[in-house]
Amino acid sequence: MNTFAFFLLQVVSLKALSLSLNRTSEQRPNIVMVMSDAFDGRLTFHPGNKVVQLPYINYMRQMGVIFLNSYTNSPICCPSRAAMWSGKFVHLTQAWNNYKCLAPSATTWMDDLQKAGYHTHRMGKLDYTSGGHSVSNRVEAWTREVAFLLRQEGRPVADLVGNGSTVRVMTKDWNTTDSAVQWIRQKATALSQPFALYLGLNLPHPYRTEELGPTAGGSTFRTSPYWLKKVSTEQVSLPNWLPFSQMHRVDYYSTVTKNCSGNFSEQEIRDIRVSYYAMCAETDSMLGEVIAALRDTGLLNSTVVLFTSDHGDLAMEHRQFYKMSMFEGSSHVPLLMMGPGIKSGTEISLPVSLVDLYPSVLDFAGIPIPHGLSGHSLIPLTSQSNKQSTKPHPGWILSEYHGCNANASTYMLRMDKWKYITYSDGLSVPPQLFDLSMDEAELKNVASRYPVVCQHLDKLLRSVVDYPNVTEAVRQYNKQQFLQWKQSLGNNYTQVIANLRWHVDWQKNVQNNEKAIEDWLDRPECKTACGNRSPKPPQYNSPYEIPKPSPWPPGGAIPSNPNDLHAVHVGPPPNSSKRSLTDENSGEQKGSGSLVSFHVHPVSTWVSFRVLWFPPLSTTCQ
Repeated sequence: MNTFAFFLLQVVSLKALSLSLNRTSEQRPNIVMVMSDAFDGRLTFHPGNKVVQLPYINYMRQMGVIFLNSYTNSPICCPSRAAMWSGKFVHLTQAWNNYKCLAPSATTWMDDLQKAGYHTHRMGKLDYTSGGHSVSNRVEAWTREVAFLLRQEGRPVADLVGNGSTVRVMTKDWNTTDSAVQWIRQKATALSQPFALYLGLNLPHPYRTEELGPTAGGSTFRTSPYWLKKVSTEQVSLPNWLPFSQMHRVDYYSTVTKNCSGNFSEQEIRDIRVSYYAMCAETDSMLGEVIAALRDTGLLNSTVVLFTSDHGDLAMEHRQFYKMSMFEGSSHVPLLMMGPGIKSGTEISLPVSLVDLYPSVLDFAGIPIPHGLSGHSLIPLTSQSNKQSTKPHPGWILSEYHGCNANASTYMLRMDKWKYITYSDGLSVPPQLFDLSMDEAELKNVASRYPVVCQHLDKLLRSVVDYPNVTEAVRQYNKQQFLQWKQSLGNNYTQVIANLRWHVDWQKNVQNNEKAIEDWLDRPECKTACGNRSPKPPQYNSPYEIPKPSPWPPGGAIPSNPNDLHAVHVGPPPNSSKRSLTDENSGEQKGSGSLVSFHVHPVSTWVSFRVLWFPPLSTTCQ
C-alpha cells in the first residue's frame, strides 16, 4: 500500500469515527415518519390484523409500541394533516375543509427540528396547506346546509388489474418510496447530524373513478391478484346496516351524498372490502422498503420510526365508504412507534390522537415543547426509562369535522369506553353515544339511555371547545366563501355549478336546486338573529311526536331505498294528523315544526322525511 492510499484510508476511518462519536454524544435519534392515507387503524391489532397480512406493521408492533385507540383530529385529508403538522386542534387553526387549512408559513414540528440542528426532508403527499383539492370538493363543503340532497361521489366499486405478479399497482407511491429509499442510502448515511424524514403516501385511499371525468372523487378500490392473496377472505365480514328509517340524520345525509343509498349485492360489498384490505397490504410493503433501507444502512437502531394515517376508510360499514365520519372505520387511525428508548411489544389502550405527534417528536429529539399545542407527548407512555411528564395525557381525544358529505359540524369526544358525538350547536341535531365495549359496530345509539353520561361528556367537550360558536364561525365562513366564488364567476355561475360532481342529480330539478341555494344565502343564521345569545331548544308538544306527510304510505310501510331522491324542500308541515314515534337509534326527538319533504317517488317520501326532519334552528333566543 503506498503512502497516499494509507493516508486516505486513515482520513476515511477518522471521519467515520467522528460521525459515530458525533451521533453518540448528541444521543439524538433520527426520526422517520411514514404517513398513509385512509388506513383503518383497527387492522394493525387483533382481531383486525387477522384479515390481511401486514408483516412490517407486525414487525413494528413486536419491536415497539402500538396505540390501540389512536384517532384523527378531523376525518378528512387536509384538516387532519393540518392538526398533525401544527399540533393544534382544527378549530384553533380554522382548518375547516380540504380547501381551508394551514398557511404555508405555519410552523410545523419539522421546522422546530430544523432549527434544532436536524437535517429535514419531506417527500410525497403533504396536503396540509390551504388552496388544494377540487372546486367541487370545496363547494360541497360550503353548501352542506343547503336544503337539497345530491349525490356528490361516484358509486364505490372494486377494480382488479394486472395478474399474480403485479406488485406495483400504485406507481406514484412506489416511485416516491423508491426516492425515499435512495435518499436514506445515499444522503442520510453521509450526514453529520441527525435527520428527520417524512414520507407521505396516497394509499390505501381509493382511486379517482376516471370514467366520471377529471373532477371525480376517489371511489375505485383498485388492486391486483398479487395483493388479494394477502387477504384472508374468510375473515372478511359483511357489515350490518341500519335501515334508513333508523339512521341518524347526518349519517343518512352522508350515505346519500356518497352515492351509497342504492342497492348493493353482498358480492359487491365483499369485493370492495377485500380490495381495500389488499390496498392496505400494498401500503405495508412500502413501509417495509423504508425499514429495510434503514436496516441495511445500519441506521435502524438509531432511528425512531413512526407509522400512522390521516384517517381511515369505512369500506362500506354503515352503508358508506370514504371518511368524513366519526365511526371507527373512518376516525380510528394506526399509530406505531419503534426505535431507541422505546419499549418493545407494548400495547397502549389510552386514547391518543394525531396532535400528540408534534410534542412527541420534539420530545424524542430532546427539544423543549412550545406552549400552545393541543397535544401531549407520548414519550412517558413509550419510554423504557419510565419518563415522567409535567403535562400528562388527559385520557380523552377530540375530533371534529366541518367539511363535505356531512350536513352539520360534528364533534367527537372519545374517553374510556364511550364515544360521544354531538352536532352543530348541540341542540338542533340530536347527539349520539356509543359504548364501544359492548357495541364495536356502533349500531346502538344509547344517548337517550344514558343522559347523565352525555351531560358529563358534553360538559368536558365544552371545556375544550366552545363548539356552538365554532359551528357558527364555520357557517359564516361557508356563506362568505360561496358568495365570493359565485361573484367571481359572473354570468358563468349557472353553468359551472350545474356541472360539478353532483351534476347528474342537479339536472333533475335545476330551478329548485338554484332556489335552495338562494334561500340558504338569504336565511339569517342564529347569531345574526340573536346577537351573541344562544338558541333555545326547540319546543315540542310531546318529545316523541312527529308530523306525518300526506298521503301516508300505503299500509304504513317504510321503503328500504330512496332511489329516486334528487332534491328537498324546506317548508311548513302539511295539514295532517300526528303519529307518536320513538327512535332510539337515530336519537331523534320528534315534534311539530318545520320538516324536510322530498321531491321523490311517493313511497320514498316517508322514509326520507322520517330520517331528515329538521326542527327550526333559530326562531327564538335566550
